[in-house]
Amino acid sequence: MQLRKMMVLFAALGAVGLAVSGCGDDTNTSTTCTANSDCAGTEICHPTAKVCVATCTGASDCPDTAKNCAALTVTGADPSVKVCQCQTDALCNKDGSQVCSNLDKVCANKCTADADCGSGRTCDTASGQCKAGSTTGDTCSGEGQATCTYGSFCSSSKCAAVPAPTCDNFQNFSNKSDLGTTGPIIFKAATTSATTDTSFCSASAPKRVKITISAYSNTPFPQTAAELNGLFYVLVNGSKQAPSISSSSGNYTVTGANRERADIVANLCVSATSTTTSLGYYFTGGNFFCFQSAY
Repeated sequence: MQLRKMMVLFAALGAVGLAVSGCGDDTNTSTTCTANSDCAGTEICHPTAKVCVATCTGASDCPDTAKNCAALTVTGADPSVKVCQCQTDALCNKDGSQVCSNLDKVCANKCTADADCGSGRTCDTASGQCKAGSTTGDTCSGEGQATCTYGSFCSSSKCAAVPAPTCDNFQNFSNKSDLGTTGPIIFKAATTSATTDTSFCSASAPKRVKITISAYSNTPFPQTAAELNGLFYVLVNGSKQAPSISSSSGNYTVTGANRERADIVANLCVSATSTTTSLGYYFTGGNFFCFQSAY
């Protein structure tokens, strides 16, 4: 009788063990990794997602969150090895915080910025999906970031690096640690107008020059110019100051589904005889943009 009780107990413990570690487990928590050695014996390190994924021979080996057993098609994958892959966002989670990555076919937290996606990828904040970014020379359409990697821009239908700063404004700028590659990226500047305006400018510098600065950001720009911060104008001597932006309509325009682009009209007062000015603009954490304005 005692022996039978022991056998029943061992059988129950075995069933519990299968429920916790079996292939049908619904958990979607993955271990981050850099190599296969970081993962359990039946797992490999996903070449691009850098999380451990279960190997399989059929769908029955996989959890409900990733029921598709197939070879990976990403760069660096062994085509002879099949792994469990997700198929829908709904199966990845119940609270809407995760998506089934279109690129990696693993359950992943929704991205909110390009920094969440890793090198060479961009974040579609509307869907929370990371996208493969186009690199320098790749075809693109429109302007601004378009489909190009963060920090570059679409120029004449090709992805290109933003112009490197070479002006004296940059050379004399001592706070280069304020710059970076994650803040708003200025990709264009243009002289909009230059007129005498003594109601806005002083008598000693009566010519009002308007410069339109175009930038994109991986976080939404504020809705009004009054809320804008982190944009600076750098003088030729390297000193910085906040640019003058009128609050009237048309001087601050934000576009895009996530307010990712801003066109900002900055004002500059110069002498009546001035015809050109060396300009430098930057956002904190972003690039330094040199512009020689002729008017």
